[in-house]
Amino acid sequence: MDVLASEGQDLLYSYPNMKAYNSIVHLFCLTCASLICTGCASNSSGPATTTASAAASSPNTAHVLVYRVANFGTDLSVIVSVDGKDVAALDEGRRYDGYVAAGQHVLAARVDPNRSGTPVWRKKVTLQAGQTYVYTAAWSGENLVLAKGQ
Repeated sequence: MDVLASEGQDLLYSYPNMKAYNSIVHLFCLTCASLICTGCASNSSGPATTTASAAASSPNTAHVLVYRVANFGTDLSVIVSVDGKDVAALDEGRRYDGYVAAGQHVLAARVDPNRSGTPVWRKKVTLQAGQTYVYTAAWSGENLVLAKGQ
C-alpha cells in the first residue's frame, strides 16, 4: 500500500499543470456552490410576499393582504390588480402584502394561464385609512373569488 501511495504522489507531482487544473476546478466548484447558496437564501424563509409599495404605511393608506389557497392549482397563478394595475402574481406559496391609498378602488383577480375561460373577479371596495383588509384567492365552483377574511 505504501508503495502505491508514494507512486501516486510522485505521479501527481510529476505533472505540474495538474495542480493548477485542480485549483481551477476547486475554485469553480466553490463559485457555483456560493451562487446556489445565495439563491436559496434569497428564496427561502417563510412565505414569500409581493409588495406594491416599498414604503411603510402612511396615515392615509390601508393595508391589503391577498393570500392564495394551497390547493388552487399547481400551474396556475392569481394575478391581483388594483384599479386596473397589476400589483401581484401569486404563484404557489406567495401572497400580496401592500398599502393602498384610502378611498374607493376596484380590486380584481384573474387566473393565469386562463385555459378554461374563467371570468375575472372584480369588486368595488372602500378602503379606510389605518385598516387591514385580508382576502384569500380560492375557487367557488369554477369561478375565482377573493374571499374576504378577518
